[in-house]
Amino acid sequence: MRKENKNLIILCAAVLFLGTGYLAYQNSLLKDEIASVKKEFADKKNELEAVISNLQKDLETAKIERNGWEERYNAEVSKITFLAVQVESIKGTVGILEKIKQTDLELLKKYSKIYFLNENYVPSSLVAIDAQYIFNPQKKLQIHAGVYGHLKNMLDVAKAEGINLSLLSASRSFYEQAGVKSAYSVTFGAGSANQFSADQGYSEHQLGTTVDFTSTNGEQFAGFDKLPAYEWLKNNAYKYGFILSYSKGNSYYIYEPWHWRFVGKQLAADLFAQNKNFYDMDQREIDTYLQFFFDK
Repeated sequence: MRKENKNLIILCAAVLFLGTGYLAYQNSLLKDEIASVKKEFADKKNELEAVISNLQKDLETAKIERNGWEERYNAEVSKITFLAVQVESIKGTVGILEKIKQTDLELLKKYSKIYFLNENYVPSSLVAIDAQYIFNPQKKLQIHAGVYGHLKNMLDVAKAEGINLSLLSASRSFYEQAGVKSAYSVTFGAGSANQFSADQGYSEHQLGTTVDFTSTNGEQFAGFDKLPAYEWLKNNAYKYGFILSYSKGNSYYIYEPWHWRFVGKQLAADLFAQNKNFYDMDQREIDTYLQFFFDK
């Protein structure tokens, strides 16, 4: 019995020893495997960190290149924008010069004992005024073609607002003006005629842009400024490009409330807003309005 127990003890000890050895072996293998995995992980980590580092460097390089490209792009855009502005400015200047080139330079000259129009001057284009606008329908009147539309609009609006306006005269040639002045000189005397009638070559009527008004009842000259028609013209004519040439106290002729000249809507509006007279302006300043003369 004791012998059997002894053998059992020896067997158990052997099993325990073998088990312990196996476990130690397995533990060693596990440690080796863990170490291998750790090394592999460390290698992968280092590899990934290297890749990330390279990617970051590439990204920084790309950013620098992108910023450089953006700067060059923006610089080119700025150049193109600047050139576009310059081109538009040049086009605008060319357009203005073309408008001025196509506009008769005489149309804004101060033809009242200052500038002289020679006997051969004739407006570039004259058209007949419709008889409905003329006080004496049998009388044939003409006006500059570029002015006629503005004149018609003004007369039509005045009529619609109950204002009686008719035309006594419009464009006159050099020789027609000579005839008018001669007739006035005979009727009123040369001294008196010089106060309200220009010599040939000095009349605004020769430009084809000037008209003399009356009412449909035929009031002329001295009484015209007492009529509603004159008051309406004072407050509205500028909207259509017309101005009163010879206001009270002017240095050239007597007060002529019936005598209105087309100077373009822009200049007329500025004169009205500033309460200035055309003949008080410097000719160089007046000439800057040539580009707007026929503007609608």
